[in-house]
Amino acid sequence: MASIPQEKLDHLVDRWQQVQDLLSAAPDQEQFVKLSKEFSELDPLVTTIREIQKARSELADLAEMLADPETDAEMAEMAEMEKTELEEKIGKLDHEMQVQLLPRDMADDKSAILEVRAGTGGEEAALFAGSLYRMYQRYADLHGWKMQIISASESAHGGFKEVIASVTGKGVFARLKYESGVHRVQRVPETESGGRIHTSAATVAVLPEAEEVDVEVNEADLRIDVYRASGPGGQSVNTTDSAVRITHIPTGIVVTQQDEKSQHKNRAKAMKVMLSRLYDLERQKIDSERAAERRGQVGSGDRSQRIRTYNFPQGRVTDHRIGLTLHKLEAIIAGDGLDEVIDALITQHQAEQLAAMNEADDD
Repeated sequence: MASIPQEKLDHLVDRWQQVQDLLSAAPDQEQFVKLSKEFSELDPLVTTIREIQKARSELADLAEMLADPETDAEMAEMAEMEKTELEEKIGKLDHEMQVQLLPRDMADDKSAILEVRAGTGGEEAALFAGSLYRMYQRYADLHGWKMQIISASESAHGGFKEVIASVTGKGVFARLKYESGVHRVQRVPETESGGRIHTSAATVAVLPEAEEVDVEVNEADLRIDVYRASGPGGQSVNTTDSAVRITHIPTGIVVTQQDEKSQHKNRAKAMKVMLSRLYDLERQKIDSERAAERRGQVGSGDRSQRIRTYNFPQGRVTDHRIGLTLHKLEAIIAGDGLDEVIDALITQHQAEQLAAMNEADDD
């Protein structure tokens, strides 16, 4: 692992002190928010740097003690044990610091738009899409996030053909972005009396929730159509033209919204999804330009890629990107065990970033 130049670490500590001083000088609201964000990013890093410095100072003291011919054998033995412990501690702290210094995805702190769609497998795929949605709902609850359906198309037996929801909270996208892709299920369907195992799939898309400052949209590029909302089987849901369809002409992206009785509310919800899809499109474009630097598919958000299989008969979940298999299907599908999978994906992604950085340093 490449060592970080001391000048860079000193600069970070100096900047941390500067930001602290600027915050205590009572800046205006906009500057306060900006400085607070920078301070919250620097503070844990500076804590790690200082812990490393303290441990290295203690290690130097021990080396001096061990080099002293007057140190008795018992003290020398204790010092050797302490030296080994300190070296291990420094190694762990150094790795932690390297991870803290990795380039951050600027969208990580954002809330997210979650889209779950039934894939191959008919009604069973729709039921699985419903299971996935409830898994994320429970996961959001556990993290103190707020989840709200934007639009939904239910299936005959209580699943979802498609469901789009907003997930609001701190660091939502940082964790949920690893869920984008094709999720496959192997189980005996509730609708199947013969007891045969079926394979079906659902697609998950997680987009960072865009704010107006994140993406510029020219009003002339939008075509907005309003029409009368209809329910299942063609029954009328509303007697007014409240449903909204927004088309972004340059990209061909189309968003429809009819869940609300108010045209204004439907338009606002549709625009929220449109902004996030355009923002995601821009991010994907940037990511593809950096494709040579990306090592593997972890966190790439490729929604055509099969990322995970849920095998109910064997009670196991396999994440194909990192070859992880856990025999904890019930806990994962309930949302409680999902952190273990996501933590493993984040660790792998960080390892790939560190390897790429070290290769760049060697070149």
